[in-house]
Amino acid sequence: MRVRTTGAACLVALGLAGPAFGDDQARRLFKEVVPSCAVCHTLKDADAAGAVGPSLDELKPDAARVVKALRNGIGQMPAFPQLTEAQVQLLARYIEQATR
Repeated sequence: MRVRTTGAACLVALGLAGPAFGDDQARRLFKEVVPSCAVCHTLKDADAAGAVGPSLDELKPDAARVVKALRNGIGQMPAFPQLTEAQVQLLARYIEQATR
């Protein structure tokens, strides 16, 4: 018997699903990573009103753009090598979804 796995099942396996996924865990990471995304960026969904970097609500970056910025930095924004791959992906998906 062949079992099909869904995207949701994969997220559960990675520990990224459940009540915190996409909301609480991502918001917390957005606000608590050092330096905090919320210090520089405005993101209404996270109650963030940063004024240094661009407003993510206006920029509406897709997940790939967020991943690239987190890994490499961009402009004044530093890279975030301390984030795990799962954290980078979580933030990227969260920001993309929150700004649509």
